[in-house]
Amino acid sequence: MKHYQKHLTLAAMFLALGLVLPFLTGQIPQIGSMLLPMHIPVLLCGLICGWQYGLAVGFVVPLLRGVLFGMPVFYPTGLAMAFELAAYGLVAGLVYARVRRQGLVSLYGSLVTAMIAGRVVWGCVQVVLLGLGGSAFTWPMFVAGAFGNAVPGIVLQLVLIPAVMAALDRSGLVRYHSRA
Repeated sequence: MKHYQKHLTLAAMFLALGLVLPFLTGQIPQIGSMLLPMHIPVLLCGLICGWQYGLAVGFVVPLLRGVLFGMPVFYPTGLAMAFELAAYGLVAGLVYARVRRQGLVSLYGSLVTAMIAGRVVWGCVQVVLLGLGGSAFTWPMFVAGAFGNAVPGIVLQLVLIPAVMAALDRSGLVRYHSRA
């Protein structure tokens, strides 16, 4: 029971971080779409709490933030982000839990896999949502939205998340690698 309570509490904290971190971008959508502040707590939640919590927090954060603060707008941005972030939390947690030897290399592998999967899911959802609205979602739109504009956020995630995981491991709060 303690394990469940710890993960539920941590997931709630990651949810709160996902709601608050975008305020660091000053509510300027262009900066937010470059730094991707909601992605960081979702990825950490999946890695630390497991794929189930990462999936749930990832799906809820953009929708709840849209309801509470009006950003991101629900359609199509918030809805597409909900599926994208759910995929982030799911894949990061699932891949990292399944690797035989956890450590820095497997952490990076999990992050990169989750980032690619999340962006593919985002693109598929955008195709469906914009198609329902009578618009087209083109390949250049996908590349620009998924990778071109997001490079600073991707770099930030690849630097910050392993640093946080290493700090948590050193402190003994969360073990992020298996002891061989």
